Amino acid sequence: MQQAKNAKEYIANLRAALASNPECGTSHYNLAVALLGIKEYEEAENELHAAIDCSPNLAEAFVQLGGLCLQRGDLDACLAYNKHATKVRAGFSEGHGNIGFVHLQMGNVDEAINSLQKAITYNSKFLQAYATLANAYLMKGLIKESIITNLKVLKLEPTFAVAHNNLAIAYLENEEYGLAVKHCDKAISLGYKVAPEILKEIETHR
Repeated sequence: MQQAKNAKEYIANLRAALASNPECGTSHYNLAVALLGIKEYEEAENELHAAIDCSPNLAEAFVQLGGLCLQRGDLDACLAYNKHATKVRAGFSEGHGNIGFVHLQMGNVDEAINSLQKAITYNSKFLQAYATLANAYLMKGLIKESIITNLKVLKLEPTFAVAHNNLAIAYLENEEYGLAVKHCDKAISLGYKVAPEILKEIETHR
């Protein structure tokens, strides 16, 4: 396929490829991702379903469908699609990470921890899964585990503002105020909006 000059040309090329080979699940999937890129959500969703019809084990397509459901606020459907993704590919870390994220949104902290631990087992550099897991530990009151996990995030990406914010909260809980102040300041310097009640508490420990 010739080098696409822009998204529309790339989409046109994919449509042409599908016209001659409509049973190619990967082409349907690639077209869906390109359509998502230009916010053509309804058409993208149709292409994702077509991708699954052609290639029932295309785990990425289930995850993308889950993402569209999340966008609509349908957590149950998002969870179902991501569970299906991990059913067709057991070691699909992104699916496990998304399951963990949705469980946390639903307040199912134990289920979230379980899925997020699986996600990082399958992908030891899965930044977002570590950050969400650290948050889940914090919600569960497992402060030490939250700190350790956030520090792993910063080892992978030192400028990950969410981890600095979460460390500030965890260190406050642990009464390690110097470290709390340090990570709070770092989160702010990276453009993170720290919650007013946390800022207020931080100020009392400067």
